[in-house]
Amino acid sequence: MFEMLVGLSIRDIVLIDSIDLEFKKGFCVLTGETGAGKSILLNALGLALGERADVGLIRIGSDTATVSAEFIDIFSDSLSAILEEQGISCTDSLILRRILRADGRSRAFINDVLVSVNFLRKCGENLVEIHGQQDGRGLLMQSTHRSLLDSYGGLENL
Repeated sequence: MFEMLVGLSIRDIVLIDSIDLEFKKGFCVLTGETGAGKSILLNALGLALGERADVGLIRIGSDTATVSAEFIDIFSDSLSAILEEQGISCTDSLILRRILRADGRSRAFINDVLVSVNFLRKCGENLVEIHGQQDGRGLLMQSTHRSLLDSYGGLENL
């Protein structure tokens, strides 16, 4: 089973006061003219996944910015093992949340359990891989090839 992003909640990021996005099953694409805000959404998602925080993302006039990303169908063995070692249970969904303060500090949560940003990043790397138009890395991180292929073929237990 593959992980699926089903929701992205953004508060006080750049120009966004508040937005809650829902993603339906299947292929989703973000499109739009230059300056439409696609990069803001990707930067917000990156923040929830543990990427480096930049206080410049906080909306002018706000003291904090918050992003939550919800995933369902979390059945990869590697991610489950990572979560188990921190005592985090994952039943139906996994919610990654990051709060960024104007002083540069941030707090990270997984299913409302306080975690380090490094741990959030470690989990995020097992959930999402973002590639842009100028990205020369090619498709997929090599470290995830085997688990994706095994999952697709239903061979995780072998």
